[in-house]
This record gives sequence, C-alpha cells and structure tokens, in this order.
Amino acid sequence: MRILLVEDDKNLNRTLAYSLRQENFDVDTCFDGEEALYYIEETPYDLVLLDRMLPVCDGLSVLREMRRQNRQTPVILLTALGEVDDKITGLDCGADDYLVKPFDFKELCARIRSILRRPAQLLTLQKLSFSDLIFCPDTLTLTGPGGSCTLSRREGALLETFLRSPGTALPRARLLTHVWGPDSEVEDGNLDNYVYFLRRRLKEVGSAGKILTVRGFGYRLEE
Repeated sequence: MRILLVEDDKNLNRTLAYSLRQENFDVDTCFDGEEALYYIEETPYDLVLLDRMLPVCDGLSVLREMRRQNRQTPVILLTALGEVDDKITGLDCGADDYLVKPFDFKELCARIRSILRRPAQLLTLQKLSFSDLIFCPDTLTLTGPGGSCTLSRREGALLETFLRSPGTALPRARLLTHVWGPDSEVEDGNLDNYVYFLRRRLKEVGSAGKILTVRGFGYRLEE
C-alpha cells in the first residue's frame, strides 16, 4: 500500500514515515499543501495522511481540490484541531477519517486498516473510462469490447495516468514519476517497455484506444 504523508512538522514527519515503513507501507513525504497536490497528481496513492494546518496551501484546500478533480483517494486528516465543528468541517470537505493530535500510532494503523476494508461498492466509484475502455484502479481490471484482463500494478499506474488526461501528450518525465515515484532511479527504457505492454493489453480487450508516440516528448492516448 502506497501512502503520501503530508506533515510540516519535520520531526513528526520523519518519525511517522519511519514507523509506517516498519509496518511495510510504502511512504512518500512532503511538507506543504502545494507540494502535496503535485505528488497526488503525479502518483497513484492508496491513502493520503494529511495535516490540516500546512504552509502555502492548507490541508482543507488540498482536500477540496482533490475532490473537485474527482480524485477519490482516501484521506485521513491529522490535526491538532479537535473540536466537534472542526471534525464536521473536515469530514464535509471529503475526508474519510479524522485523527486528533497527539494520537497513538497503533490507533492510526487501525484506522488505515479500516480504510482498506471499505465495502466493494465504494471502490467502484473510482472506475475510469475512455472511449470503449473501463478501468478499475482498485482491482487493476481493464475491460473493453473484447473482454477483460488484469494489469500489473505498474501497467495500471501507467494506464491511469493516460486515462486521466486522454488526448493530451504526456511528457516522459511525468509518466516515469507517476509509475515509479518521484525519487526512484529507473532506466528510461523501462517506460517504453511498459507502453509496449499496455498496447498489447488494449489489443487483448479489443479496444479502439491507441497509445501514440510523440517523438522527442512522450506519449498520448487517443481513440
């Protein structure tokens, strides 16, 4: 499970990230709201742990922008604001849970596990579609006129990036960041390999969708 931790207290950020990694979570970290929105746009996270009081762009603004863009990634707000009205505001903005600082790490892990046990009917809200394609990021299932298949996690991350910007030429750097993460060292040719894999998947499900090469720049998904 891949988590984005957004917390401007560097000591708390470092401590939480270490503890979560000890629990076998894959964790990226950042320290302000503007940076968080960049990470969320570039990388398919399973969960966001979001501080409410952030520099540059506060947590509620980040949350509202995510939901405005129809990004349904679960969000747990982590905040020192513990009044009932504060909790209601956070939940009404689209948070899935609300944890007041200081909190016990075991409770945070329990709430993360609870998010993972969401009913299947809620997961269907995250399906993406384009032309004759339907893709469910949660199950990595791709469906077209000729049937369905299950993608690998990296294939799914790459396809999701294309489906969120159909018809748009996407630079190689953005695709590499989305699939392998902003800090990963990966050979450029790996992207070409996965585009090749995806093209085979599109044929497998009988789709009219095509991933076109934009020379010297990147790739574009078109019908």
